[in-house]
Amino acid sequence: MSEENRRVALRFMDAMGSNDAESAAECLAEDAVAVAKGTTNFAGTRSREMMLGGIAAFTSILPEGLRFSDIRTTAEGDRVLVEAKGNGVTAGGEKYDNDYCFAMTFRDGKIAHVNEYFCTKLADGVLWPLVQGTGNLDSTVD
Repeated sequence: MSEENRRVALRFMDAMGSNDAESAAECLAEDAVAVAKGTTNFAGTRSREMMLGGIAAFTSILPEGLRFSDIRTTAEGDRVLVEAKGNGVTAGGEKYDNDYCFAMTFRDGKIAHVNEYFCTKLADGVLWPLVQGTGNLDSTVD
């Protein structure tokens, strides 16, 4: 099961990195949540709908996507850990490169929970001005 979960995790990363909300949706459980760790604007808990809305919104923020490279995975049982470098260019031409770690928990072959770790300060400085007003990345409260 862990190898199939790894394949789903990598499909999700590819979909997220190419702004493909439809393909990302196929990888997520109906009640999936993501928790972006940190203390800045991107930190918080997001529902499946908010995750997918955020992926779709990034089409206008990072038109060529956030291409992930140097991907390393660890899969064990119902958990997959993905470490990657995100490489992108904003719609305004600013380079955005960040390091990411996604700790995913699976249920019935789909991602049920994601803890996201990345430099939220860098994301706030480069991406947040472009995100404001989209309404797709607002956090929910547990």
